[in-house]
Amino acid sequence: MSLATQIKPISYLKSNAADIVREFATNPEPLIITQNGEAKMAVVEINQYERQQEQLALLRLIALGRKEYQAGNHVDADAFFAQMDAEE
Repeated sequence: MSLATQIKPISYLKSNAADIVREFATNPEPLIITQNGEAKMAVVEINQYERQQEQLALLRLIALGRKEYQAGNHVDADAFFAQMDAEE
């Protein structure tokens, strides 16, 4: 969590939603919303959210590839390219 991250109660979100949206234009840091003093959610700017989703998708692909490799589901590069050439 960045030092610039703001922490606000849920009442702030309820009464200042439009201001929060405007503030993201100049300060895209996440806004942590608390309820009864406990962090319950994070409000993030949409571009940041989309980047995070793309990063998660890439991490899932890497994890899947690693799992496949460890299970022995792979071929070396020479065999792969030979197979590709044979399919042309």
